[in-house]
Amino acid sequence: MLIMSSKMELNGANIVQLPKNFDRRGNLSVIEELRNTPFKINRTYWIYDVPGGEVRGGHAYRQNQEFIVALSGSFDVILDNGRERKTYSLNRSYYGLYVPEGIWRQMENFSTNALALVLASIKFDPADYIYDYALFKELIKETGSINNKKIV
Repeated sequence: MLIMSSKMELNGANIVQLPKNFDRRGNLSVIEELRNTPFKINRTYWIYDVPGGEVRGGHAYRQNQEFIVALSGSFDVILDNGRERKTYSLNRSYYGLYVPEGIWRQMENFSTNALALVLASIKFDPADYIYDYALFKELIKETGSINNKKIV
């Protein structure tokens, strides 16, 4: 997995450059589990037709890891570990953002016709979500984690 910038990392989150196969007929990029992502892919979903000014996400996962790609258009992913917040702008289909578990995330500033592909490490489990930011911050403050792993 090629990491683009270690100075932009937040708890292991990082931009990953995906393979680019150039061809005069059109380019091709690929994502392979355990090669371009550090996890086995158990769920795939996409976010599209987001009205102007809307925000997606606004939660943290206890166990789920994600790999997010802007297949079309652009958007920002804001990651927050309870102490530090970083914004990652995604606007190329050959870059993906790895988001480890235990980090608050939201997506905003969607361009017209933006298409976000999200690869997830676990199947949908409502118990894995933390939707309350105050609870997220409290868990980080009290235990240093939301999932028994220390936040660095």
